[in-house]
Amino acid sequence: MEPRTALLALLLSAALLSPAPTWAAPDLPAPMLATRFHDIGDVGAWLVSEKLDGVRARWDGHQLLTRNGDRIDAPGWFTAGWPAQAIEGELWIARGRFQQVSDLVRALRPDESGWRQVRFMAFDLPGDPGPFAQRAQRLRSLVGQVNAPGLHAIAQARLGNRAALDARLRAVVAAGGEGLVLHRADARYVGGRSDGLLKYKPVADAEARVVGYRPGQGKYAGLVGALLVEDARGRRFALGSGLSDADRRQPPRPGTVVTYRYNGLTAKGTPRFARYLRVRGDRPGVRD
Repeated sequence: MEPRTALLALLLSAALLSPAPTWAAPDLPAPMLATRFHDIGDVGAWLVSEKLDGVRARWDGHQLLTRNGDRIDAPGWFTAGWPAQAIEGELWIARGRFQQVSDLVRALRPDESGWRQVRFMAFDLPGDPGPFAQRAQRLRSLVGQVNAPGLHAIAQARLGNRAALDARLRAVVAAGGEGLVLHRADARYVGGRSDGLLKYKPVADAEARVVGYRPGQGKYAGLVGALLVEDARGRRFALGSGLSDADRRQPPRPGTVVTYRYNGLTAKGTPRFARYLRVRGDRPGVRD
């Protein structure tokens, strides 16, 4: 084979084996990701909403996609009449029902009856160049014009001070919610982690990838005792607390990204009191 032909074959093979893009619509930025809450100064400069325990999704004007750009096989009637403009939001049923909506998103075939409980709670317009306060206003108007049963805009509010913000957090958590999301009113949409988007929760959570298992002992003999995981910094540790009996019988496969909660770090830099929460649900097998 001539060198040029061999090179062309090699490039073609590499292209076919390349992973799918992390976002599907070429005219959209990568998803904007939240940073953990920190001192923000003037609370009134931010718009505050509840952090819903659903599956983050993107409507690209034609189809529903996960945060990573994988197609979500929702029934046609669910998105009927939605606008051609790109919208970002959360597929959500109710507080404490994350696993149910996650199962629907990951199912190989759409569960028609299950999807009738789902709402797409929209929170942003990723293709809009305006500041967030303007995007939120345009989003409310857009959702109101469409008047589609499954499409709703998440309520945004300005709070006067830190005491009001903390009171809102306590009320949401007491009602079974996860926490709050803060958008800086003047922030533009940018892909990746942003200090213009914060998540405020009573306990910290993070993600790690399953790399193996620790066998169970005693009453868990023959089952998984703990997941062995590795975080983005390469730190490895075990997640045993938080696993249900069903999780121990059928644990997340190696390579699956899971969410865990913890209370600070140990002297070695590993999460203290780490406990398994769930499989991240924004793509099959694997949430912000």
